[in-house]
Amino acid sequence: MENYRSGEVVLLAFPFVGTGEAKLRPALVLLDTGDDDIVVARVTSQVARTSYDIEVSDWQQAGLMLPSVVRVHTLATLEKSLVERRLGVLTTNDWAKVWTAIQRLWATVQSPS
Repeated sequence: MENYRSGEVVLLAFPFVGTGEAKLRPALVLLDTGDDDIVVARVTSQVARTSYDIEVSDWQQAGLMLPSVVRVHTLATLEKSLVERRLGVLTTNDWAKVWTAIQRLWATVQSPS
């Protein structure tokens, strides 16, 4: 079983909910605890729409084909078997921006009253 590091960009078969279909898409690995799954954030070439869409400055170094955005608020836990290949790794600067957005995202989560 492969292990992945936080900050790695992978190409995987991203499943569409309720259809049983999937499309190859890049994703950013956020967490690999060593089991069969990884937690990823979606990567897209679409224009940033929210404060949780983080532009990848060094997209070519990350192995991406187009200028891209990490959608920190679009997370998925997926089986590692869906990974087709590794594309690259975010630079330290880009990872810092993503990490800051993740911290900001979780800080907005409130406990139920």
